[in-house]
Amino acid sequence: MGGYRNIYPWAQMAYTQLKSRHTLAARVEEISRDTAHYLLSIPAGKEDQYRLAQLDDYAQLSRRDFRLRSPITLSLSARTSSNSIPGTWGFGLWNDPFGMSLGFGGNPFHLPALPNAVWFFGASEESFLSFRDNPRPERSEAQSKGGLQNNSRFHNSNSATNHAPTASGTTNAPLSAQRGIMGNGFLAQTFRSPRFHPWLVLAGLTLPFSRRTARRFMGKVIADEGVRLDVDASQWHRYRLDWRETSASFKVDHTLVFESQVSPHPPLGLVIWIDNQFAAFTPEGKIRFGVLKNPEPAWLEVKDMELE
Repeated sequence: MGGYRNIYPWAQMAYTQLKSRHTLAARVEEISRDTAHYLLSIPAGKEDQYRLAQLDDYAQLSRRDFRLRSPITLSLSARTSSNSIPGTWGFGLWNDPFGMSLGFGGNPFHLPALPNAVWFFGASEESFLSFRDNPRPERSEAQSKGGLQNNSRFHNSNSATNHAPTASGTTNAPLSAQRGIMGNGFLAQTFRSPRFHPWLVLAGLTLPFSRRTARRFMGKVIADEGVRLDVDASQWHRYRLDWRETSASFKVDHTLVFESQVSPHPPLGLVIWIDNQFAAFTPEGKIRFGVLKNPEPAWLEVKDMELE
């Protein structure tokens, strides 16, 4: 997601401007053009090589020319090879903030920037992508039905009991979500950041002496919210995100699981990816990034994608 070294030539896909890119031995397969059905896969391998399979609609564009602005709705069905994929995977909208910053080649058109994103994001435990410091208590179902003072609304729905696949290929397994500082796991997540803020100067000056203090300064500039979804991602589910000018909401199998008033700044690009990368800036001030070993091949399959 963050780096594109050894990327193969662009391949025009069926969905609008969507194009594929992948590293050596990784693949992006178009299973059905009619149903926007794709399989993104990366091979097994050691932690000495970056592996990526990705679809996006911002190839060779500068950020100011990204195509998507609110109001917009993205919905698709998806499943993964496992609930514990080393690295990251997901789908949604973002501004490709990392650019060249993670050390794996980067997009030459994108210098590093602060994050703006609204997405379903999967990350193994090595990652930590949140700038929040104070965990929030989990909300009961009764509390979640009321407005939250923190400008978000958390939904925990456990009413469904039938786990069998539906006609649409999704399952009716119980859905639940967890609040707090969510830096990894399977998340519904939003980021909003300005292009620049004076606090960033303080963060840069402080970083060599206290990473924890620098992170606090960055947390004053970067707004992010999210919930960890207790969903079996290896089974088909229907995912939907609605991005509005002042809010964002997320649904899984037509059930609302999270709402937030943290709405990213436009424009954004559409991205669907799987890779073996990790990045972390923890509340304790620890910074780490790199690539992980994949003991087995990993894949993300999506279909019936709609953007409106």
